[in-house]
Amino acid sequence: MNFPEQLSYTKDHEWVKIEGDIATIGITDFAQRELGDIVFVEIETFGKTINQHDVFGTVEAVKTVSDLFMPISGQVIEINKGLDTAPESVNNDPYGAGWMVKVKMNNLGEVDGLMSAADYASSVA
Repeated sequence: MNFPEQLSYTKDHEWVKIEGDIATIGITDFAQRELGDIVFVEIETFGKTINQHDVFGTVEAVKTVSDLFMPISGQVIEINKGLDTAPESVNNDPYGAGWMVKVKMNNLGEVDGLMSAADYASSVA
């Protein structure tokens, strides 16, 4: 499985890419494989400030629906609209075209609580 070194990870299988005070968030390669074929992504939190660990959306696969948990507190400033018509991007390219939201972070210190790629890989091994 692929866990890019430059990203941070959560125990709930989200990845985070930090650029200044903006975080891009999606689900990991492990998560998309566990879910199977993703058919729908619902995120209705644009403009809202979401606390760390709170639900910011859902992802629906053929056999299940799973909540998406916010890895860091902040305001949702962008949603990947491409997922409306191509939710399979999460399966095909979870760290690229399959990203889900961009967040303006409220507390940069929360980043320290995220896992490295090696720690995440160990947790799902």
